[in-house]
Amino acid sequence: TPSLVPLQMELEALRSIYEGDGCFRELSPVSFQYRIGESGDPKAFLIEVSWPETYPQTAPVISMDAFFNNTISSAIKQSILDKLMVEVEANLGTAMTYTLFEYAKDNKEVFMENQPVNTVTSVSNSIAIGTPDVPASKKKDKKEQLSKTQKRKLADKTDNKGELPRGWNWVDVIK
Repeated sequence: TPSLVPLQMELEALRSIYEGDGCFRELSPVSFQYRIGESGDPKAFLIEVSWPETYPQTAPVISMDAFFNNTISSAIKQSILDKLMVEVEANLGTAMTYTLFEYAKDNKEVFMENQPVNTVTSVSNSIAIGTPDVPASKKKDKKEQLSKTQKRKLADKTDNKGELPRGWNWVDVIK
């Protein structure tokens, strides 16, 4: 089939462009994943592009079904896919996988602007369940609102590492 030559060229181009890029994964010679955003970024997402036999004359299959995307609302996934499909329409007949990944990278903020960034807090809350550490976090919040004099007093009591000197809470038995 003559369509394999441009695919082979595009595949080699993708491999060389994204060589050493931790965001890019080749799932198969016709299927690729790209992570838009850093791994710790709550607005990061994965795009999977697969080439049907008739690609690039027909649109590649773009999917956001990866488990990585499970915190993203389906409405946002759909809007990202819709925007990517507009890009696909504009590039039909050409090697467009790179174009799609770059387009997604360039528009990440726009794509994810309506994605609430509470995913991180919900994760940390689920970890904290059943541990008595909850009041500790409240104490920390208060500590940040010390006045300058309070901070000075605290600094006077503590050593340069912010730790209280040994024996600061000992009871004097002789008294």
